[in-house]
Amino acid sequence: MKKRIISNFAALVALLTVSVFAGCSKQEARTGDGEHNHSRHKLANTGHATNDEPNTGGSQLTLSGAKCANHEAPKELCFICDPSLREKGRLWCKEHGRYEDRCFICHPEAQDKNRPYCQEHSLYEDECFLCHPELKTKGKAATGAGATGKTLLCAEHGVAEGECGICHPELVASLKPGEGLKVRLPSVRSVEIVGVQTAMAQRGRIADAIDCVAEVVFNQNKLAQIAAPVSGIVQAVEVDLGSKVEEKQTVAKIWSAGIAEAVAKAVLSHQTLEREQKLREQRVTSEQSLQEAEAAHRSAWHQLRTLGFTEEQIAAMGKKPDEQVLLEVRAPFVGEIAERMAVRGALVEAGKPLFTIVDRSTMWAMLQVPEVALAKMQVGQEVELRIDSIPGQVFTGKLTWVGPGVDERTRMGRARAEFANPRGLLKDKMFARARIVTRADQAALLVPATAVERVDGKPLLFVRMADDLFEARAVELGARFNGNQEVRLGLKAQEEIAVSRAYALKSALLASRLGAGCTDD
Repeated sequence: MKKRIISNFAALVALLTVSVFAGCSKQEARTGDGEHNHSRHKLANTGHATNDEPNTGGSQLTLSGAKCANHEAPKELCFICDPSLREKGRLWCKEHGRYEDRCFICHPEAQDKNRPYCQEHSLYEDECFLCHPELKTKGKAATGAGATGKTLLCAEHGVAEGECGICHPELVASLKPGEGLKVRLPSVRSVEIVGVQTAMAQRGRIADAIDCVAEVVFNQNKLAQIAAPVSGIVQAVEVDLGSKVEEKQTVAKIWSAGIAEAVAKAVLSHQTLEREQKLREQRVTSEQSLQEAEAAHRSAWHQLRTLGFTEEQIAAMGKKPDEQVLLEVRAPFVGEIAERMAVRGALVEAGKPLFTIVDRSTMWAMLQVPEVALAKMQVGQEVELRIDSIPGQVFTGKLTWVGPGVDERTRMGRARAEFANPRGLLKDKMFARARIVTRADQAALLVPATAVERVDGKPLLFVRMADDLFEARAVELGARFNGNQEVRLGLKAQEEIAVSRAYALKSALLASRLGAGCTDD
């Protein structure tokens, strides 16, 4: 009982919501056969159809002999009970259970008085194949008013019956982009009373994009670890965290017994080479001895150059053999010290990292992209990056890589975008929201997103035709961006549409479904 009370209360609230746009106020008068008489509906063309031809295609029917329990008609032909047997595109009067153009309760002025009429099945006798199945097999069947050039008018709403959305909201499902149904309001002040606001559709920029989450990381192509080239003791640390360094700038100095040995070997080889050259000039030694001295010298000097010593340094060390030799560790490129592991006096092994240097002029964003969106992505597409901790700032970059796989647990693909970072605002490990622009249009037709209403999943816009008349028009939507919705098909620029409180017009369109229309279905 409580559920029934709640249900009745909800229906009452829905009726009060659309009371301003009461959809169907037809005066219902009972006729002799217990039906309603909608005398306000008229027929545009008052000519009568006396030679209606059926639409059967000439096919021969095989009847099983089974009868429809309600109408005593062949079960295979009873279009009254089986909607699938009705003519496609022909209006159906749900209130009285017959074709709209044969409903002479709604349209008494359309009836041909000289043509016998089957009251039981609501067809003319010469087309009623329910009473006379042989008419169906001979090619005789009912034909809509459209075939005779007549247009049924809904006098109550002042529009064609086939376009009256209030009387026939079921036609919404068949609308294609650009097609619409008319919604006539009770008065020219209805829009003002409910507060519906209108505006013109405008052209502007739209970006169809994929929204995803991202993490900012260092550009791995501009990141390097500076490691100790030999084992030894750190004698000096020349830079600190955050220090800006130039290419080949000294960042640390290391003393090593191995370096001292290599220097001594290089100095000795140089002295030996000079002596062999002089002896060879005096023809005291052989050519082979000179060549061996040259080979030993090249090997020793090459070893020092590998450790980072220059030719000038090697020559200077040969003149000062008693001085302590320190290996200078240098930066490979211009950048910033991001990590420091080097400590003065520490014993380090060859290959141990001393510093991490990074060039933050560009940064990467690693994107997590839904699997369904991967097919739209291509390298080179524009990517917009927004970070909550940097409000109002939009970083623009390019997509540089799309991963070849999808995570089996999250069903997300990976991608990478590169961004310029001249002011250093982007930092490693920042979380961000990314937008991958898959299509950009500078002259898209835009409407506010609030203007779009949906009926049975079909997007509709309410186009103003007059002060009290709107058209519920089906459209094809595109991208949604910055509160605007792109309309690809079904609307023209400068057409006036409802942009605020459009749901009130939707309620007027669906008034009969909410109970504001005829209730004796």
